[in-house]
Amino acid sequence: MSGRPAAVSERMSRVDTAWLRMDNDANLMMIVGVWLIEPQLGLDDLRRRVAERLLRYDRFRQRVVEDAMGASWVEDGEVDLSAHVVAETLHAAPGQSRTEALQARVGELAATPLDRSRPLWELRLVEALEPGCSAVIIRVHHCIGDGIALISVMLSITDEGRPPPERVRPADGQAEGDAFADLLLKPMTDLTIKAIGLYGDGVVKSVEWMSNPVQPLAGGLDVARAGMQVVQDAAALALMPDDSPTRLKGKATPGKRVAWGQPLPLDEVKAVAQAFGASINDVLLTSVAGAIGSYLRAHGDDPSGQEIRAMVPVNLRPMEEAWKLGNRFGLVPLVLPIGIANPVERLAAVRARMNELKGGYQPVLAFALLAVAGLLIKPMQDALLNLFARKATAVMTNVPGPRQPLAFCGRTVRQVMFWVPQSGDIGLGVSVLSYGGGVQFGLITDDALCPDPQAVVDRFRPEFDQLLYLALMLPWGHADEG
Repeated sequence: MSGRPAAVSERMSRVDTAWLRMDNDANLMMIVGVWLIEPQLGLDDLRRRVAERLLRYDRFRQRVVEDAMGASWVEDGEVDLSAHVVAETLHAAPGQSRTEALQARVGELAATPLDRSRPLWELRLVEALEPGCSAVIIRVHHCIGDGIALISVMLSITDEGRPPPERVRPADGQAEGDAFADLLLKPMTDLTIKAIGLYGDGVVKSVEWMSNPVQPLAGGLDVARAGMQVVQDAAALALMPDDSPTRLKGKATPGKRVAWGQPLPLDEVKAVAQAFGASINDVLLTSVAGAIGSYLRAHGDDPSGQEIRAMVPVNLRPMEEAWKLGNRFGLVPLVLPIGIANPVERLAAVRARMNELKGGYQPVLAFALLAVAGLLIKPMQDALLNLFARKATAVMTNVPGPRQPLAFCGRTVRQVMFWVPQSGDIGLGVSVLSYGGGVQFGLITDDALCPDPQAVVDRFRPEFDQLLYLALMLPWGHADEG
């Protein structure tokens, strides 16, 4: 015997197991991001920072071991940083800019599986993307954490970041957060849902009630209303028709393309929202719907009267617990009115769709569905989760980032992009991230369904500008009326 101590093992939660098993030939469950850093960053500095900060998180030191009952997190040796933090050399095709070459490479990596024999993350450094600027490509498997959790990780590895609190390991190798009360979530504050832009007292009360089943609601009427809402939302999820057929909906393939543009100034977005009496989220979603509709019209399609559905994650945990990683979010189906050309009418339609979602239980039901999926064998899990894929054309996420630009190894993180994975046959992923006073749009597409995502991204700004110009034409004091 070698005398080597036994590997430390911890069961993976059911929801995280569902995300682990959701990989398929067409869509990998990876969150992919890019940081643009200036001045240039060296590989040694990046590895040193990763060793000092990132490896303080257990999940970035642990590999995943699957078995018949699910999966476990296993920590049994030092992390080989030479395999996880690597140099990346861009090869630009003739006539291709360095940024275009970076986009092409990120698309390739989004379709390339991570090494399952190692912890499921990777950083690639392009030392000289352009004079005085480096790029870091980040890949993290979704089973490690969701977008809100990974934003917390991002903040902690910056110059001003603070290390995560010490985690208390679950007893007897159990999965953290798998108890019934925790599965239905601990009490949360209204801030958690406001962060995504979906909020209602009913959601907060439902989670508090379901996570504390021994505590009744205020009265019998509240219980009756809650029960009725649960029944209605469960029926709505089950009976939701398949999504509208467009060129963006079809059989997904392994090829991926990514795109991004310059950020919108957040102050301008706030001003437009105030002028129309809408939320910032309403304005951004209106621009997204307009860009997709404009793209379809440019390709000879007529989206008039059409709507597509996007599955939108809703955070279901207190923000102060994001450092625990894992996945704690539900999904709600948001209808995007891509067929309304008039931007003001489209904004009104988006606001109406958002209001329909407020106060519902669908995020909690979707979270429970993912937990159930984690108990099933993969074919049954795939069949269950394909329910979402058939009902939607896109996955769209909106993550709040830091208001000020971050410092990293004495340098400035100039721009941050990320792309969400799509499940089943969904071929479109829209990412919205507020960062450093701007709002960044990112798009990842199936290259068979949308071979030129930049053509969609380039339409975001013109669609927003239409609302901006109309807002400037409104009478002074309009935002304060009514």
